[in-house]
Amino acid sequence: MHGLINRAIQCFVTDSYGSDKWVETTRVADLSFVEFEAMLIYDDEITPNLLDAVSQVLKRPRDEVMEDIGTYLVSHPNVEALRRLLRFGGVSFVEFLHSLDDLPDRARLAVSDLNLPKIELRDHSPSQFSLICDSPVAGYGHVMMGILRAMADDYGALALLEHTGGGQGKETISITLVETEFAEGRTFDLGARAG
Repeated sequence: MHGLINRAIQCFVTDSYGSDKWVETTRVADLSFVEFEAMLIYDDEITPNLLDAVSQVLKRPRDEVMEDIGTYLVSHPNVEALRRLLRFGGVSFVEFLHSLDDLPDRARLAVSDLNLPKIELRDHSPSQFSLICDSPVAGYGHVMMGILRAMADDYGALALLEHTGGGQGKETISITLVETEFAEGRTFDLGARAG
């Protein structure tokens, strides 16, 4: 698994719960180190073990932890770059949803050896969608739920999301768009501001 994934989990725990909880997590996960290098590749078993350890240390179900990680990835100031990458997907939440099929390819433009799970958006009506997540890591759909919730807020849209289960490495998220302009979204400028 790419180090960026494990590093994101590390940053989520550290930024949200403190470095003591992170050190405890690495102990529970039986890691011989406490820092992930973002550009290294780690054994695939480390990530699920790490997520189980976070769940155990925080005393929360793994699915909830994974959804919180997704929310963190979009909403925390320390990871603003990911929010910016996602906002380039469109000027509305619906355009953003339609850009998700290309997200793994866009991520590879930034980090060539980063292989994100395949995701596919299906339209059922102008306000009803489903997102199919194909991932070797169980629960990736919950990470996407957190990302979608945060991005709906970012765009000012009111959307109902439901993880409808899965199997054989695929998870489905049902998306009902209630209102596209429910609230004022966060501002977004194409150019990043210095300093």
